[in-house]
Amino acid sequence: MKGIPELKNTRKIVHSSLKFIQEKCSNNGAFDALSLDDHQYAVYTLALSFSELEAAKSFAEYAKSSSDFEKCLASCFIAEVVHSINTRLLSSPKDFGAGDWSLATTSFVSEQLSSDNLSKIGKEIIAKNGHIEAMDLTDNQKLIKRTFGQFADEVVAPIAQDIHRFNMSIPEKVLKEVGGLGCFGLSIPQRYGGLLRDDNEDSLGMILVTEELSRVSLGGAGSLITRPEIVARALLMGGTEQQKRYWLPKIASGEKLCAIAITEPDYGSDVASVQLKATPVSKGWILNGSKTWSTFAGRAHVLLTLARTESDKSLGHKGLSLFIVEKPSFIDEDFEVKQSSGGCLSGKAIPTVGYRGMHSYQLFFDDFFIPETNIIGEKEGAGKGFYFTMRGFTGGRIQTAARACGLIQASLNKAIQYTKSREVFSKPVADYQLTQVKLARIAIYLFAARRFTYAVGRLLDKGEGQMEASLVKLFTCRASEWITRDAMQMHGGMGYAEENDMSRYWLDARVLSIFEGTEETLALKVIGRSLIERAGSI
Repeated sequence: MKGIPELKNTRKIVHSSLKFIQEKCSNNGAFDALSLDDHQYAVYTLALSFSELEAAKSFAEYAKSSSDFEKCLASCFIAEVVHSINTRLLSSPKDFGAGDWSLATTSFVSEQLSSDNLSKIGKEIIAKNGHIEAMDLTDNQKLIKRTFGQFADEVVAPIAQDIHRFNMSIPEKVLKEVGGLGCFGLSIPQRYGGLLRDDNEDSLGMILVTEELSRVSLGGAGSLITRPEIVARALLMGGTEQQKRYWLPKIASGEKLCAIAITEPDYGSDVASVQLKATPVSKGWILNGSKTWSTFAGRAHVLLTLARTESDKSLGHKGLSLFIVEKPSFIDEDFEVKQSSGGCLSGKAIPTVGYRGMHSYQLFFDDFFIPETNIIGEKEGAGKGFYFTMRGFTGGRIQTAARACGLIQASLNKAIQYTKSREVFSKPVADYQLTQVKLARIAIYLFAARRFTYAVGRLLDKGEGQMEASLVKLFTCRASEWITRDAMQMHGGMGYAEENDMSRYWLDARVLSIFEGTEETLALKVIGRSLIERAGSI
């Protein structure tokens, strides 16, 4: 496989830029994180570039022992990364301390990104109908992928477009069958009623299931795992043993459907600043305030809710606690829960252009009582809600990367199917060079995104990969946007038709860079800050 020297050189350039920004943000040798806001463009660009480098690294490692065609895809992706990063940084060299760098369009880059090479790749991916079986999956993992792929095709696919077009709620039949297959318990240990072998993480199993469900419907199936994933990880990290034994089996079976209530109208990805107020009272807490973008909150029986339990706002994230809020399940887009004590919780669905089926809600808490047993960790958990939330979000981010991979695969499949059957100027659209080049680039990014996602899943299973979960989310979600756009474009007018699945993929992909940590927040406050702070040791 070619391109490793070029990739190493590009990594050196990025590392040099990170050190340059670190020096700019240092005062008397001490790193000043607040100064990063004066260099947001550079920080954002370097975070994006580093995510591409890590994707290329994962793909290159995998390709060493894969097929010749996958080696070809990996080499081409490396060339794409080398070219895009060099071009990006040298467009404004002073921002990155470029000095005497020069953009070297090497023979490797020119050869790999030539129309002849991309067209050749495109023809082969058309012949394979977009399918290449991963060589690093075990027989059991391949069985998981086939089982859920069949379920997705037979049960979810026939209703997926109706869920989107008519803004339907997910049918009870789908929820019951997903629960019956164990999807809600993928990250819950067997001792608590889940599918996960005790003391043995299996993020890759969750990723494979998510991919297959998202391939047919993001809102109607692929996102059902996200909320129980986040709740389970938060409980496993911070819950008391009694809380784990009570809640986790109910979540795993689907008896208790979950939603997350973290975001507020004035505080989105800035989780540490949430203002929902929790006031201590006899035997519990009273919640007052609002939340927004709480997906699936109507159908859910459980809302994982982050609230401020300390009135001293200077404590920041240390004044937050995480609550389990119980409520009845509602299928309507508006709901209200009234307590005998006079408390009230109401919700109203937010109309969205895509990602339909789950429904996202605005929530209003008015003197809503929560028993003291429903604060995660009980007394020991007070003030630690931020950390429990972040642990849950790590699982949510890798799961979102898997959702993006599923959407990209669906887009590639649809584009190949349509361009092979559609004739323009007396020959199939798939026979034209531009179509082949576009399909090649989609395939290259699909397999890069998938390899990166699988690699990070394996890191998480070792107790590592917290940063990488943010990196892979940033990379895959950005890729899904332009890929669904290009696949839609290949459909011409039919791609714009509401009845066509491709229009749904395009709309659904747009939300991926927004939820589970917006692209900008991940790049600036999570990835960029960490990379620059430790620039000398990366």
